[in-house]
Amino acid sequence: MQWVQQVDRWQNEHRPVAYDYGRIILGLFIFYKGLTFIADTSSLAQIIENSQFHWVALGLAHYVAFAHLVGGLLIAIGLITRVAIGFQIPILIGAVFFFNPDQGFFSVNAQFGISLITLIALIFYFVVGSGYYSVDHRFEVNERRLEEKKALRNNL
Repeated sequence: MQWVQQVDRWQNEHRPVAYDYGRIILGLFIFYKGLTFIADTSSLAQIIENSQFHWVALGLAHYVAFAHLVGGLLIAIGLITRVAIGFQIPILIGAVFFFNPDQGFFSVNAQFGISLITLIALIFYFVVGSGYYSVDHRFEVNERRLEEKKALRNNL
């Protein structure tokens, strides 16, 4: 935990803008994948038909769509970023390791690479945090200011 705090402190001191742009692009990409997942109803119906457990497949399809849409937006703006990424990682692990190419949902070669890169990026942002230009950071700054004001009032 101390290592994560050191990384956060370094990041706040140096403020790499490319880091925040990467988080925003990652969030918007995940949101886009959620939209395409919803829009491709024929492939979604085929996944549910090929499953032995129709209700489980239907529930997972709803989970993936909801997690991508809401989580993608939360990652893009940097609000509860680690929690949003925590909901994305199991989906991407399933896409990378357990995806069945016989279902015809995506072409295997292109989607495997994209899923793997997205998974690596999610793990990176999960460890390092949301960045300087994020709602999470603004909340932290406001919280510190409130604590400093309370400390000043207590000292008077």
